[in-house]
Amino acid sequence: MTLHPYVRRTALALSGAAIVSGAVAVPATAEKAPATTTDHQAITVFAHRGASGYRPEHTLAAYALAIRMGADYIEPDLVSTKDGVLVARHENEISGTTDVADHPEFAQRKTTKTVDGRPISGWFTEDFTLQELKTLRAKERLPAVRPGNTRYDGRYDIPTFDEVLALATSESRRRGRPIGVAPETKHPTYFQSIGLPLEQPLLRSLTKAGLNTKHAKVVIQSFETSNLRSLAQRTPVSLVQLTSASGAPYDLVAVGDPRTYADLMSPAGLRDVATYADWLGPEKSSIIPRDAQGFLKAPTSVVQDAHRAGLKVVAYTFRDENQFLPADFRDGTDPNAKGDIFGELNAYFATGLDGIFADYPDSADAARDWWEES
Repeated sequence: MTLHPYVRRTALALSGAAIVSGAVAVPATAEKAPATTTDHQAITVFAHRGASGYRPEHTLAAYALAIRMGADYIEPDLVSTKDGVLVARHENEISGTTDVADHPEFAQRKTTKTVDGRPISGWFTEDFTLQELKTLRAKERLPAVRPGNTRYDGRYDIPTFDEVLALATSESRRRGRPIGVAPETKHPTYFQSIGLPLEQPLLRSLTKAGLNTKHAKVVIQSFETSNLRSLAQRTPVSLVQLTSASGAPYDLVAVGDPRTYADLMSPAGLRDVATYADWLGPEKSSIIPRDAQGFLKAPTSVVQDAHRAGLKVVAYTFRDENQFLPADFRDGTDPNAKGDIFGELNAYFATGLDGIFADYPDSADAARDWWEES
């Protein structure tokens, strides 16, 4: 018998170890359920910040397009407003993703803060009420890379987590397949330190939406460890321990714990992660490193080690543009042109990983189909 992840986590611990209003123009792509052929391992597609290759990230339009393109999960990064409401932004500093700098009424709120040990200047969500944030409009974060997306600047507001959940629920009913939601808690130690912890409002929203259950298609992510350990005792939904190819979780740094992300990805570290999480979410170079010229080297044992520990593996972030691809799969010299994302994804699928975060869900879905049908 296979134990549900929540039961498995508890046992290991005890043993001591809404649809967008209005029409949204989208590329011509048919809505479809994910492939189910099992010749190869099944691949789960997470739409990274929505269909962020086509629309400004973390907007309801980006999430709705990702769903239409066949993504299994949409991913909102969560930060808090001044009045404790969770909203979807890549960071709590919002000058790069909104038009806040164009609002003279907020000019005096520009400031410098230390977040996770680094000084950052700009405007921060925790200095705005939700009502104030709703007066801002989203813009493309990478305008030099994706200039076509800038035509959507100013069209969409900042969605709340509740609005993202409502979209997923509405689209699940409309399309006859469950749309998953993969919220990431951003800078949980920082938000805890300023009296705006993320975890309780996150669980409250999930409960309100009927999604704080063991059968809900929800996975909660974090680059930190402490909040995931706490969440493992408070919710039955799946958890993802994100890791970076360098550095250490800030919650460990803050208390002088010397463990790094490399330590978490060691066989012993992965066994410990499996006591509270269900997935490992490594940066893709932790799975297949690159050489000095940018070509792929031999895969590491991270995927196999994680599987031995009982963890699934979802890698980030896959993007279609040449500048983000290994040298093996670039097409021409224009860094912003599309390269052979399908070749890169095929190389990563061959390592045995279980899921991917992708800016272009349609590319990921097509690659997944070809892989599972081959």
